[in-house]
Amino acid sequence: MSTRGGGTVVQRFGRRLAGTVERWMPSPFLFAILLSYVVFLGGVLLEGEGPAAMVGHWYGGFWALLTFGMQMVLILVTGYAIAYHPRVQDLIGRLAGTTNSGAGAVVLVGVVAMVASWIQWGMGLIVGAVLAREVGRQAYQRGIDVHYPLLCIAGYMGLGLTWHWGLAGSAPLLINTPDNVFIQQGVLDGLVPISQTIFSSYSLTLTVLAIVYASLVLYLLAPDPENAEGIDEYVDEAKLEDSVDTSGPDIDTPADAIDQSRLVGGLIAFAGVAFSVWTFANQGLNALNLNVVNFAFMFVGLLLFTRPRAYQEQFYDAVTATGGIILQFPFYAGIIGMMNGSGLTETLADALVSVATPTTFPAIAWVTAGIINLFVPSGGGEWTVVGPTVVAAAQELGVPVGKATVAYAVGDAHTNLFQPFWALPLLGITGMRARDIFGYGMAMLLLLIPFLALALTFVPY
Repeated sequence: MSTRGGGTVVQRFGRRLAGTVERWMPSPFLFAILLSYVVFLGGVLLEGEGPAAMVGHWYGGFWALLTFGMQMVLILVTGYAIAYHPRVQDLIGRLAGTTNSGAGAVVLVGVVAMVASWIQWGMGLIVGAVLAREVGRQAYQRGIDVHYPLLCIAGYMGLGLTWHWGLAGSAPLLINTPDNVFIQQGVLDGLVPISQTIFSSYSLTLTVLAIVYASLVLYLLAPDPENAEGIDEYVDEAKLEDSVDTSGPDIDTPADAIDQSRLVGGLIAFAGVAFSVWTFANQGLNALNLNVVNFAFMFVGLLLFTRPRAYQEQFYDAVTATGGIILQFPFYAGIIGMMNGSGLTETLADALVSVATPTTFPAIAWVTAGIINLFVPSGGGEWTVVGPTVVAAAQELGVPVGKATVAYAVGDAHTNLFQPFWALPLLGITGMRARDIFGYGMAMLLLLIPFLALALTFVPY
């Protein structure tokens, strides 16, 4: 991290915070382990649970979210595969070449990541990461001074802001999924359609305003050229040359020909995409739920690649890139088990929503989600635990459930800018460590607070 001075107040703030985080932030896996200890102690000291009981809650939670965890991994992997399609890669390369300044490059990456993550957060995360690396690489080759750590956080802004009230947002989709936990518990009488959440005027207005405001903050944070640290200070220069594979598929046997058959892959891909289109044509956008999103993106990806082996190979690469998430997801599920089993989650949620009024409730829901997300970075996983309390309180205060869900989703996404769990694929693609970039993540988190507090409170539903 550069120790040179100069720059505006915002630039100096970002630089100093980055230096502090680089010195103190643990690795993402250690982060999960430390949080496990914190929640364990909280259950023992605050809720009066015995150590053996807390270990039991931990073990029970470890396996409680396997279905949901698989859904989350599929969202990420199917988005990853689409992001690495040659045509998408070509578009990313062209976009990267349109920037001529460090601040402009950061804004470009941030806007693309936020828009793409609203469409599908797995794709947005990978597109943001790939675009950040490509912009950094081209800037190095063209002699443009771009601060690579901030560029990487710009690529993560979709997960840190827009994803959870977008088309693949866990909380809005979960309450629109048949026989969901809210209906099973009697908290809701029926489904809450996405016209009341994702496509409400409240959510759409927040999306536009958030992208504009975050872009301005990214622009202001971008260091002057003399303080910018390019990609070559973090990534081996030998890896920064053009490396485009122009070779076609190897076809040596009839089996190879079948594996690479556009007809074989195209027919089933077309059937899957056609079924998705038919589903939306008959049920409208309210058909969106986690299973439908995953199904649609899997077959859109296969339709793009067409050849079964080509899609399979890209899918396997994506699974490798998500290995850290697969490893850590059970640990965070264990944290959910301890928080839920000990009553910590309900205690926290009840304490926060008890001071809410109809006017302040959206901001309280945002804060509640933000705090819990630090311990449980799983939007849908935490929503299944905390959501019933939030929804019941919203109904008691006369706040629309859709508005409460969106406000909660904003808080869940917001503190991803401090929680490194979902950044693991981005770190692998960009060649960075969590502590290299999350100082700027924290700077974005803090600078977004005034805007989000005001927007959630005063934007009409």
